Amino acid sequence: MRRLIYLLPAGLFLVLALYFAMSLRPGYDPHILPSAMLDKPAPDFALPGLKGDGVAKAGLAGQPAVVNFFASWCVPCRVEHPILMRLASQEGIRLYGIAYKDKPDDSARFLSQFGDPYRAIGVDRAGTVGLDFGVYGVPETYVIDRAGTIRKRFVGPLTAQAVETELLPLLQRLSRP
Repeated sequence: MRRLIYLLPAGLFLVLALYFAMSLRPGYDPHILPSAMLDKPAPDFALPGLKGDGVAKAGLAGQPAVVNFFASWCVPCRVEHPILMRLASQEGIRLYGIAYKDKPDDSARFLSQFGDPYRAIGVDRAGTVGLDFGVYGVPETYVIDRAGTIRKRFVGPLTAQAVETELLPLLQRLSRP
C-alpha cells in the first residue's frame, strides 16, 4: 500500500505528460473546437426581430447565408465588428445577426454606436437558439448553404485573414449553381 502512495505522483505526472505531448503534436490547433453541427441541417428556429423583421431558418433558404451570434457585452464582438461592416458592404453577402443572451435595448445601442451590418437581427434572450447551434460563447459565426446545412463554423472574432482565405472562398463555392 505504501508503494502505491509513492507511485501515485509518478502516475499523475505521466498522465499530464501525455496530455501535453498530445497538445504539442504537429498540426494540432487548440483554437479549433469541434462542432457536431457541421454538415448537418441548421436547427429550426424563428426569432423575433430587434428592429423590424426577425430571423428564421426558413428565411435563410435559397442562397448561402452567414449567421453571426453577438452581444453588446462581448468585447471580442467589438473587435470583430469592423470586419463585419466591411463584409456586409460586399455584393451578394447575406449577413444575419443573432443577439445572444443580450437585452434588446443594449443590442440596439451597440449597433447604433458601431453600425448595423446585418440584413435582419433576431433576439435570442434565453440563448436557446444558440444552444441548438452549439454556441460555446460569442462571437461565433456560421455559414449555411442554400439547402440550410451548416458548412462552416468560426469560433471567436472573425479576422480579416479568415474572411479572405476561408469565408469568402466558401461563399463563392456555395453560390455556384
